[in-house]
Amino acid sequence: MMNLSHWRLLIAVADLRNISRAADHVGISQSGASQAIAQIETVLGGQLFVRERRDVVVTAFGEQVLRHARAMLTQFEAIRALADAGRGLNTGRIRLATFPSVLGTLLPPMLSAFKRRHPGIDVVALEATDDEVETWLAEETIELGVVLNPAPERGALIIGRDAWVAVLPSRHRLGRQSSEQGVTLAQLADEPFVLATGGCTVHAHSLAAEQGVTLSNIRVTVRDLASAAVLVREGLGVAVIPQSALPEDQRGLRVMSLQPPVYREFGLVCSRTGRASPAVQAFLREL
Repeated sequence: MMNLSHWRLLIAVADLRNISRAADHVGISQSGASQAIAQIETVLGGQLFVRERRDVVVTAFGEQVLRHARAMLTQFEAIRALADAGRGLNTGRIRLATFPSVLGTLLPPMLSAFKRRHPGIDVVALEATDDEVETWLAEETIELGVVLNPAPERGALIIGRDAWVAVLPSRHRLGRQSSEQGVTLAQLADEPFVLATGGCTVHAHSLAAEQGVTLSNIRVTVRDLASAAVLVREGLGVAVIPQSALPEDQRGLRVMSLQPPVYREFGLVCSRTGRASPAVQAFLREL
């Protein structure tokens, strides 16, 4: 069954001439976009795009379909604008604070999609530590904050979840174990350690402490999660970082699961001002 997100994907592919960039633009994975296009072509009974070496080219049939799709979305956005104006959503501002690892990964496609649908609402994204996010929520300096592992009673909207993994130099002795077998924090306790905080109080040191383990040989502490993998590759030590922070180029690295597995969740939490804001509530509904 086709929906508005399918039509938006088709238009993005036609405009950007690239499925990967179009997938990023609408906030889905490349594999998900390719599957959706294949399903749409099956439903419509014709080929919409031709995949060439570097570009995606629209077919003659695709041009006809896209002309109608663009007109349909234009009319839909006009209807949405009327509805927004009736609910006071034609203008407004949302101040949203988050720590760096989420600001650079999860939020951009969400914010872009919301801005396209509600151009009159400004969303101001602020980078902060997790402690600062909590302080700003309490002081109502912001309407929304990304909270790490929020308690159920806070009514957070969960927007992401990933696992913590150990990152070792490729020739490290612990890397001889299978990835499925993984490593424990106790096995890493005495290793030269690169501690990456990501601007949060929850990191390898606090995770180890929860298990009664002390990291006794911390050589360097960095805020940027991606920097930790670079330092590990250079032989400065081992690190524990979220899976989402792993670099695309993992040459020289051995990535191992943690045993027992440890996860982190990101949740959007409203301040009192945010709960009363029509713009904020529209943002949460769309997510």
